[in-house]
Formats: sequence, C-alpha cells, structure tokens
Amino acid sequence: MNDQLTPLRQLVDRSNRIGDDASLVVYGGGNTSAKGSVVDHLGREQQVMWVKGSGADMRGSIETDYPALRLAELTALRDRGEMTDEEMTDLVTRALMDPGARRPSIETLLHAFLPFTHIDHVHADAICALTNHAGGERVTREALGDGFAYVDWIRPGFELSKIVGDLAHYEGVVLAHHGLVTWAEDSSECYQRTIEVVDTARAFVAEHSINPGPPPRHDDMPDEELETLLLHLRGALSHTGHRVLRVDDRLREVADHPQLDTIVAGGVSSADHMLRIKPLSVALSDTGPEEVTRAVDEYASAYESYVERNADSMPEGYSGHDPMPRVALVPGVGAITTGQNTADAKVAADIAVHTHGVARTVLDSFGEPEPLSDVETFRFDYWPMELYKLSLKPAPAEFAGRVAIVTGAAGGIGRGIALSLARSGCSLVLADLDASGLDEVASTIVDAGGPEPVTLAGDQSDSSVVRSTVATAIRHFGGLDGVVMNAGIGVTGSLAELTDEKWRAALDVNLTSAFALTRESMRALQVQGIGGSLVFVASKNSFSPGADFGAYSVSKAGMVQLMRIAALEGGKSGIRSNAVNPDAVFDNSRLWDSGLREERAAAHGIPPDQLEDFYASRNILKRRVTTADVAASVEFLLSDRSSRTTGSVMTVDGGVAGAFPR
Repeated sequence: MNDQLTPLRQLVDRSNRIGDDASLVVYGGGNTSAKGSVVDHLGREQQVMWVKGSGADMRGSIETDYPALRLAELTALRDRGEMTDEEMTDLVTRALMDPGARRPSIETLLHAFLPFTHIDHVHADAICALTNHAGGERVTREALGDGFAYVDWIRPGFELSKIVGDLAHYEGVVLAHHGLVTWAEDSSECYQRTIEVVDTARAFVAEHSINPGPPPRHDDMPDEELETLLLHLRGALSHTGHRVLRVDDRLREVADHPQLDTIVAGGVSSADHMLRIKPLSVALSDTGPEEVTRAVDEYASAYESYVERNADSMPEGYSGHDPMPRVALVPGVGAITTGQNTADAKVAADIAVHTHGVARTVLDSFGEPEPLSDVETFRFDYWPMELYKLSLKPAPAEFAGRVAIVTGAAGGIGRGIALSLARSGCSLVLADLDASGLDEVASTIVDAGGPEPVTLAGDQSDSSVVRSTVATAIRHFGGLDGVVMNAGIGVTGSLAELTDEKWRAALDVNLTSAFALTRESMRALQVQGIGGSLVFVASKNSFSPGADFGAYSVSKAGMVQLMRIAALEGGKSGIRSNAVNPDAVFDNSRLWDSGLREERAAAHGIPPDQLEDFYASRNILKRRVTTADVAASVEFLLSDRSSRTTGSVMTVDGGVAGAFPR
C-alpha cells in the first residue's frame, strides 16, 4: 500500500483489500474511513472525513463511494446527550461537502468520534465466533487480551458511536454480534492491525475446537431427487412471488451437521447479514413433498408471528418483509438460496456461508450459539436506517424471478424473444444447434445487464436433449415458468417432389421437438404446482398454407393442434398454452438461408430482393413484421397479463385475411 497517496486514495485501496476477503466483510457490509483536508469551492481548507457510503460494497469500490464530510460538524455532535436515528441522519447528511454525494454510512459518527486518521470496521467471522455465545466476553478477553474493549450488542447509532468514541485509549473494540473496530494514524498500519487481530481470533477458535475430527457426511442426494426437491421447494416458496433457486455446496458441512437445527437457531453471525438472508434460515432434513411444504409454511407462519409480536416497533407505513425463507439448508446438498436471479441468490449464499459457518464454529468450539433477542432482532430487521439500503434497489422487472426456456434461440425470432425476456428480468435457458450463435446471444444479454442465461447446444428433436434442457432449467434456476417452442426449419418442395427425409426433418424439428418439450416441461410444471405458460411459435401457414411449402405448413398446423391439446390437458394444473402465428420475419433470421428466399420469391414470381416488400404489401396493415413484434406477443402470453388466456392463437402477420384464426 503506497502511503504517499492521498488519505482518500489510501482509504479506497485499503477498503478494496478488505472487501476482497469475505471472511472480513460480506457484500455491502462493514465500513472504513480516513481523515484529511481538502480545499472547498471557496478556496478554504477544510478538515474532512471520508467514510464508506451506505450500501456500498468495499470490494471494487471507488472514490465516489466515500463521501467527504466536514469533520468539525460531526465531532460537535458528541456533546449531545441523545439523538434519534432520524435526527442523526439529518445532521450527518448536512455535513456533506457535496450535498449530491452518496449517503454516508449509518456508522459515520462512530468513525468521527474516534480521534484517529484511519479506521476499519469489519464483521469478521472469527470475531463473531468469539462473541456469539454465552461466554463471549470471557472468551474474547482470553483470545485478544485486555488491550481490546468489549461492548455488548447495541444497535448502531448515536449511543454506540459515543460508547466507542470513549474507548479510544484501547487498541480496538470488539462489538458483540457485530464485529471489530481498529484504528491507526497510518493506513497500512491500520490494515495490518485489522488482519493481525482477526488472525489471532481465528487461531484461538481453531485451538479450542471440541470437534477436531472429520465432520459427518450424508450421502450425496441423487440428481433426480434433487430436481424433484427443487421443484417442490420452488413451488412452496412462490406463493408470495416468483424466485430463482440456486444450489451451493459450500455449506455442505453445515447442512450435514448432526446439530443442524441448533446452528440455524443461532441466527445470523452479524446483524447486518439479516438484511439479505433474514434472521433465520430453514432446515430441510426431510425432503418429501409434504414435508417441504410443511417446513416452508411453518417458517412463514413463525416469521409472521414474530412480526406480530413486535408490531409496536414496526416503522410507520411498513407492513413487513416477505415471510418466506431465503436460505434452505439440506443434508446431502448444502444450501439452496433464492433471489430475483442467480446473482441475487449467490449474494444470499455468500452471506449464508459466513453466517452459518460462524454458528457451526461456535457450536464446535464453545458450545451453543446465542442469537440476539427477539426484540433486538426485530429492531434491526426493521430498522428504518437499514431499510433505506433496501429502498435503493430498483423495482423488480416484470419477469424477475421467472425462468423460461427458449428453443431456436441463436438467431431470428428466438434471438429476439430471448433478448426481450432478458430485458424484462427473466432467467433463461437458451437452446439451439448453433453453439456460437447461443454464445453471442448470451453475451449480448449479459453486456446489457440482464440475468446471465444458460446455453445448451443440441438437437431439440432428440428426446434426450429435450430432457437435458428441462433438467438444466431446474438444476440451474430451481424450476420453470415458461417455455417457448421456437426451434424450426423451412422445408420446400411440392408433395410430388418431397423426399421422405425432408418430410421427416420438417416434422421432427418443427413438431416432434415441440411435443417432446411439451411433455417434459408439463411433467416439471405439474410437480412444481404453480402453473406455467407454454408458447408455440407456429406460422401463418398453420391456417393459410402455401404451395410447395407443404411439409412446413403441415408441421406448423400440427403445432397449433398440439398447443390446443396441451391447453386442454394442462388447464387443471394452471398450465396455459397458446400459439403465435408470425409471417415473413426476416431480420436476423436464418430460416431464409440455403435458398429458401429464392425459392419463395420464385413461387411468387418476383426477384428475391423484393420478397420482404412483397410479404408486407399483401397484409392488411402493409407493414413488415419483425422479431421484436413477435417477441412482444410471446412476452405477453408468458406474462400474468394473459393469465386468463389459454388455447388461443395470436397472429403477428400484419393481417393476412386467409390466416385469420378459426
């Protein structure tokens, strides 16, 4: 670390190093500061403190994540006898050098009241392992010596800031159920002190383990059983909204622990963790469908009771969080976490790894972990200062938490559908024969900030590939909400000229593949038990066939009939089935390659370069049909906006009278 840098640059570099170590802070947690001087807009030298902004993540943070505040205005508050959180926030915000800067950390005054240039506050696992049990203070003093002050749990705010400020004559402060505060005049020294203290705590914990042997291990859950579990669990969790599930084996030793229930009852290691994973997780020791449903229902009921017990402390205008668990611990598996997408679910898993890992360490080293009291848990769980962090998150997109399969996704209509659904927050499995085309679509989605899709290259007319496609959706995202059957090929030739091979190819790719995917997805949706939507991308030719285009027209007409049967059979399970009939979609489409454009142009007696205009001229609206037009209709049929629509055919052809549904 270069100590010739400015205090702010030193702060950012030190914070990045801390943020890179998940054993010190998890996503968005902890805070750091530095003090120095700047010249303000009037040319006056001002003593300031830079502190991490609320909700900022130290890993990869930049200078703008650390707003500067006028230090004298902060230290003047120390003489106040008491102060509400709202008043504290208002006064701290008034001290910003730049009123438009990021909102300062809730713990800004803790840093301001300590008379040191550089300060670190981390939620280190090893520190929480020392404190989170009945003998926490005794063990902490034994591990770290008398040079460190010990403070029982107090919610962050003005009171805690004053307490810590009065402990500046110590080497640092340990905060029970919270973390560690260290300081120094030199940035490098501050970082080294933080690391040395945490390393000392870690070594002490390891030396006192009462279970030194290898942990017990359950048999790995078979793949098929895991897929069924994911479907049942997602179904049980989705009654309050759709969500993606993610399997994470980093908590396997915790999930396999013979005292798993005790670990879960230990709550979160640091109070900050509950913002993203809730105060408790759910243990699924029995994974039968009825048992999973019962465990989730009991968890939700217990959470609602907890909210009711503490209703007097509920912030005005707030009704409570979603009562569903965000982390499930499963022997033989590890953790199953939830989120709007896999990135969100991974953040939950990252936090759970540390919070439950600490509880396990406490149990194995010092005895039963001791959670915060019910009242104190609620006061933090619903603390307006922390709820503000959640308010910074944008409103979820329409398809956030939903999962869909799109076949034929490497180009043309399928590509357009995939891009549209991703923009709406949908998690996608993209299937096609063209692996490089799938990679391009996936990269486009990620570059645009959409949820990272899963790609699967293979022949969708192969039943084994279809089974793999559905299994991929379940294993990667926890289940399935929508399926877009779009894989298709154009086959030309008169009935008299068609070969058996061409006829079978048209039926296999355009119809049999749709049947196989319908069968496999309906099986999964029925197990999941929350309905679903199947969309069949057929064709104007379903109702208005073209000469020399018989194999294609028959296969697409069969697809429409397949859709109708799926609607009839799926209705009792809430599974909707509908079709979209496009016509003459050319942009990004490979359907017209390999001579199809030339053949259809010849059939209509026009040059190939006039074919697009010809198709537009023959429809009622006189407009070209694009992939975006088809995607908009597909998205509607997948959404709740069409929740009362099944067995329908939606034309996206500009209006071809001969192809009106009937």
